Amino acid sequence: RWFAREYLQTPFVSRTTFSEPLMLRVQRGDSARHIIAQINDHLKRDSDRIDYRLSQLLIGIDRLQAGVYQVSPTDSWQTLWQKLERGDEMQFSVTLVEGLRIEQWLQHLQAQPFLKATLRPDNLIEQLDFIDGYTNAEGLFLPETYHYRADKSDKDILRRAYQAMQQKLDEIWQQRSADCPVDTPYELLILASIIEKETGIDGERAMVASVFANRMATGMRLQSDPTTIYGIEAFDGNLTRAHLREKTAYNTYRIDGLPPTPIAMVSEASLRAAADPAQSDYFYFVANGEGGHVFSKTLEEHNKAVRKYQLNTATDDSQGEQ
Repeated sequence: RWFAREYLQTPFVSRTTFSEPLMLRVQRGDSARHIIAQINDHLKRDSDRIDYRLSQLLIGIDRLQAGVYQVSPTDSWQTLWQKLERGDEMQFSVTLVEGLRIEQWLQHLQAQPFLKATLRPDNLIEQLDFIDGYTNAEGLFLPETYHYRADKSDKDILRRAYQAMQQKLDEIWQQRSADCPVDTPYELLILASIIEKETGIDGERAMVASVFANRMATGMRLQSDPTTIYGIEAFDGNLTRAHLREKTAYNTYRIDGLPPTPIAMVSEASLRAAADPAQSDYFYFVANGEGGHVFSKTLEEHNKAVRKYQLNTATDDSQGEQ
C-alpha cells in the first residue's frame, strides 16, 4: 500500500517529459481505462495496467464527471482522479469589447474554444428568446469578461451579458442627474452608444455628452458621423457628402433627435457620461489628430478648428463632429 500511494501521488513530470498541460475531454460514459490511455498517450508512455489497478484499489474511480479538465505536469494520478470526481472543470473566458457591433461579437464568440456557436446574425432577436420588448439586439449587452465551462453556448454568454446590462442600465438610470437629456433608459443606451463611438478617452466622455445634451436642449441635430455610418449598408470606410445627404433612420445630419437604436456595445463609462453630462457651453468638437478632440462653443470656432486639425478635409462647414 505504501508503494501504491507513493506511485499514485508522484507528479507526471517526474516520470516522463511533460512540459505542456493537456486539455482532457471526458465524455459521458468514458471509462477510467480510456482516460488513462489518453494520459499515457500524452506522456508518450505505454498504457500500464498498474495505473488502473492501483487507482481502482486505493482511490475509487467510478464517479467521473464529464467535462474538459486541465492536466498539468505537476498533477499525479491521485490529483487527476480527484479533479474528475469533483467536476473541477477548466474555466474558459471570453472578453466582449465595447464599441463593437453585435455581428462582431458573434464572430468573436464563434472563435472561442469549447463554446457552441448556435446564433446567426439574421433574425437574431427571435433567437434571443430571453429579450423582451426590443426589435434590435444592438447595444443590449454589457461588455465584460465572461467565464464559461466547456459546451456552453454563445446564447448562454449573451443571456448573462443581457442581464448584466439590464441591471447596470437600471442602476445608472436611477442615478442620472438633472442634466440628463433623455427620457427613458433605452434612449440613455442609444445616447451612450454614440458617445462610445465618438471617443475612447475616459476624460472626454462627459464633455462629448455635454455637446449632445446642449444640442438636444436647443433642438439642434446631433450630426454624428458614427450614427450615419451605422446606417450605411456595406460601408467601405469612406464617408462622403452623398452619405451625409442621404436620409436614413440613422443619419443624424438629416433626422432630428436620436437614431432608433444603439449603434454599438456600450461601456459603463459611456452610460455614466450620458446620464450625467459635464456642464459646458460647447456645441461642436473635432478630432485633433492625436486621439482626442477640440471642443468649440460656436460654429466659427469649430470651423477654425476643422481647418487646423483636419486640413480642410471637412465635408462641409455645417458639420458638427468628425
